[in-house]
Amino acid sequence: MHLDEYLDILSEDTIRLKGHRLGLEQIVERYHEGYSAEQIALEYPGVDLEQIYGVIAYYLHNKDAVDAYIARIDAAAAARYREWSAQMPEISQRVRAVLAQRRQEPAA
Repeated sequence: MHLDEYLDILSEDTIRLKGHRLGLEQIVERYHEGYSAEQIALEYPGVDLEQIYGVIAYYLHNKDAVDAYIARIDAAAAARYREWSAQMPEISQRVRAVLAQRRQEPAA
């Protein structure tokens, strides 16, 4: 199996399914959740079942590297979120605080 049959490596931290905007991590996450290839295909109807099987096979043959890739992009996303939330406008912070308070209040 060749990686380039099913995946496009756009950068070190961006691996997409060939012909789609869908990331490798999205297929692997569904696989970790217990989805079968057929169930994943139902979630992403534009992706061929063969391509999903190919991505799962690639993952199983390169588990350590793919897990490290996913951990790296998850950490980068968390860092971007922390940076964004630290620079959030005051009004947005107040709205978030009100929503958090309402979630903690018992239902009437």
